[in-house]
Amino acid sequence: MGEPVIVEAVRTPFAKRGGAFRELRPDALLATALTGLVERSGVDPDRVEDVVAGCVSQAGEQAANVARLAWLLAGLPPGTPALSLNRMCGSGQTAVNIAAQEIGAGDARYAIGCGVESMTRVPMFLDVTLGAPFKDWTFLNPDLLARHELIHQGESAERVAERWELSREALDTFAAQSHARAHAATRDRLNREILPVAGLAPDGKPFTLDSDEGIRSSVDPAKMASLKPIFRDRDGRITAGNASQMTDGAAAILVGDSDAVKADGLRARARFRARVVVGSDPVMQLDGVIPATHRALERARVSLSGIDWIEINEAFACVPLAWAREFGVDPSRVNPWGGAIAHGHPLGATGAGMLAKTLAGLESTGGTLGLTVFCIGHGMAAATIIERI
Repeated sequence: MGEPVIVEAVRTPFAKRGGAFRELRPDALLATALTGLVERSGVDPDRVEDVVAGCVSQAGEQAANVARLAWLLAGLPPGTPALSLNRMCGSGQTAVNIAAQEIGAGDARYAIGCGVESMTRVPMFLDVTLGAPFKDWTFLNPDLLARHELIHQGESAERVAERWELSREALDTFAAQSHARAHAATRDRLNREILPVAGLAPDGKPFTLDSDEGIRSSVDPAKMASLKPIFRDRDGRITAGNASQMTDGAAAILVGDSDAVKADGLRARARFRARVVVGSDPVMQLDGVIPATHRALERARVSLSGIDWIEINEAFACVPLAWAREFGVDPSRVNPWGGAIAHGHPLGATGAGMLAKTLAGLESTGGTLGLTVFCIGHGMAAATIIERI
């Protein structure tokens, strides 16, 4: 039975929907991340025994097992199998955890957990609407709706904001801070996990994107306050400004057996202290980050005070703020380099990308323990704690 360790962790820049990656197919985007991962790590690709990829909208150019197609497209050895999975927003993180489980079970010496989403080329919900216009939740079983009041995540976000008494001003302030932190990290070239990728400028000219495209160097508070609520006509608090951006991106993490990594002359950069996933209220949906954190801390046998780097996915600003209020944590400790409000949320890729960012953050600051937590649609959440070696 092996000890799974992280050898390398990379992500592409996250590009705005309709932005720099608008002409880049998702299989090519993931192939770029996989190629970069193999090159940076120095691993012999013939040694990789499985590739697991998260992808939410598995339709169109993301259909037919995009993990396998991307691996082949990258020109990597056809003897390596691949799997694509969908745990909604937790897909990329789940892919990495499954890769680690394969190593821990002794089923593989090296495995890759990765993820991809092109929200430009494969619109959200394409897999459930089959190309027809999206209309509410008509694809769901009426008997299921009779059991659970399944609603849009945006309405769940409104309810989370109400339950934790988070004002519109508090959400907007956090969103502006997300951009400010992300801009500072970009300015100081801290995101060493990012692989530069060729893209297209707005005028169609080719260029190399080496940072997240959606980050704003400054946010006008008046303009932020003027944005209309999206999910409620009156008294709504959730706007496009305090929610995550739709983006295109990919990420990949190489996990290896610690003994094999040492024998092959590679460097183990982190080990896993906890990997958990929980179910939570399917109506509130977004508050599962709280029980997921409790379980991860218990499994790792650490307290929050011992966590050096905290990443909570900013699906909506209310999620990290409610989490911070519940645990009594100063929000300044959460997402030190900004989050999805600034850099975007390419659904299937974000989990692997945030784990890569967590490792880069620990190495940049000299920290030891990093916590990454995701809320997931229909009431689930995932949490991972890694320890820098």
